[in-house]
Amino acid sequence: MAIVVRDLHHVYNPGTPLATPSLRGVSLTVEEGAFVALIGTMGSGKSTLLQHLNGLIVPPPGAVTVDGLDVGDARHVLEVRRRVGVVFQYPEQQLFADTVAADVAFGPRNLGLAEDEVAARVREALAWVGLDYDQVQGRSPWSLSGGQQRRVALAGVLAMEPRYLVLDEPTVGLDPEGRRELLALLQRWRTERGGAVVLATHHLDDAARLADHVVVLSGGRVALSGPPGRVLSAERAGELRRLGLDAPPAARLVEELRRRGWRLPDGIVTEEAAVAAVLAARKDGGGHVP
Repeated sequence: MAIVVRDLHHVYNPGTPLATPSLRGVSLTVEEGAFVALIGTMGSGKSTLLQHLNGLIVPPPGAVTVDGLDVGDARHVLEVRRRVGVVFQYPEQQLFADTVAADVAFGPRNLGLAEDEVAARVREALAWVGLDYDQVQGRSPWSLSGGQQRRVALAGVLAMEPRYLVLDEPTVGLDPEGRRELLALLQRWRTERGGAVVLATHHLDDAARLADHVVVLSGGRVALSGPPGRVLSAERAGELRRLGLDAPPAARLVEELRRRGWRLPDGIVTEEAAVAAVLAARKDGGGHVP
C-alpha cells in the first residue's frame, strides 16, 4: 500500500503565453505509515504536488497511484479522496456549513454511511482534535477562534478515516503552542491509526524531528530525498543554502562547532542528538571548549 508518483509533470496555463511549468518529472513514494516532509522555497511546486495526490489537480494517466488506484482515472476519484485527506494551508478556509457538526459530517455523509455511523465519526473526529462535541457541535464554525476553526477543518478530514493525511503548511499563523499541539496530534494519529502523513512545511526543525523521509523540491524537481539525517544535516548545509533553505538549528550548531575544531559525527539534525554528541565528544576528548 503506497502513494506512488512517477515522473509527474504539470504546467499551468499550457498552450498560452502564460504557460508556467510547476512540476518537472517528480517521482516519490509514500509508504503506508510513513511520515514524509516536503520542503522547498515558495514556488518550488509543493502545493501543486500535494493537490495531485488526491486528484484536486488531475494527473496524467498512470503518473500518480494510491494503493494501486490510478488518480488520473475518473472512476477512482471518490475512493482516492476517501483514502487521501488533504488539509490546505489555511484549513479554516475549508469550512462552509452552518454548524460544526454539519461541517465535520459532510464527508462521511457523502460516503453514503448510515446516520448513526456519521454521528459516531463526528464525535470521534472532534475528540481527536481536542474539541468537546457537546460544547461545539451546534455552534457556527465562524463563532470559534481561529485555532478552533483549524481544528474543526482537520476533524472534517479525519472523519473520512483516510489512510494518508496530506497537509500543506498547516501550522502557518499558529502560535508556538498551537503548532506543537497540531504536530503532536499528527504524530498520535500516525501512531494509533497507522496512517501516513505528508507534511509540506517551511520549519526544517519539524521535518528533522518528525519525518522519516524528507523530499526537497526546487524549481519543480526533486533536489534532495532521503532520511533527515542525510538530507538536513550539517553535511548538506551548503547545498541547502544554495537551494534557498537553511539547515535545522541543530545542524547549524554542528556546522559552527566543527569550524571551531570539534569532531562530531555526521547526520545530526535534532537538538537532543546535538547535545548528546557534544557531551560525548567532551568526554572522549574529541572536542574543546571554545
